Amino acid sequence: MNRCRPALVATLAGLSTVLAAALLPSLTAHAQAVQRSFPAKALRGSMVVVQPPLVAMDDRATRFSPGARILDSRNNLVMSSTLVNQELVVNYTLDQRGQVHQVWLLTEAEAKEKRPGYGTQRNYVFESQQTLPAGTPARTTN
Repeated sequence: MNRCRPALVATLAGLSTVLAAALLPSLTAHAQAVQRSFPAKALRGSMVVVQPPLVAMDDRATRFSPGARILDSRNNLVMSSTLVNQELVVNYTLDQRGQVHQVWLLTEAEAKEKRPGYGTQRNYVFESQQTLPAGTPARTTN
């Protein structure tokens, strides 16, 4: 005994396809328009995972706190072992012990935004780092 009528099944399948096609563009547009907000205490820096839980933040050796989370640009959880020896621009927070507690991997647009960092800041420039004006001969040392 066949209780489902073929015409009814075809109609329901067609309606679900039309509904999915109508909703899909609005869902993807909403996902692209969402901008992440970071805590005010989040710092900007470069991160290199040396060997989990050991990490270098702005060339400063530290470690991940127990329960630390790394989130990618879509706020999906990322395992630290997949990021070994990659230098990444991130926002991060520290716990009370100074260990890295939460990390957000940044998109290019997010990385361009200014944010305070924990990194090394200097009020001087070494002579070797200065750029010489055009036509100036380079100095040589003997």
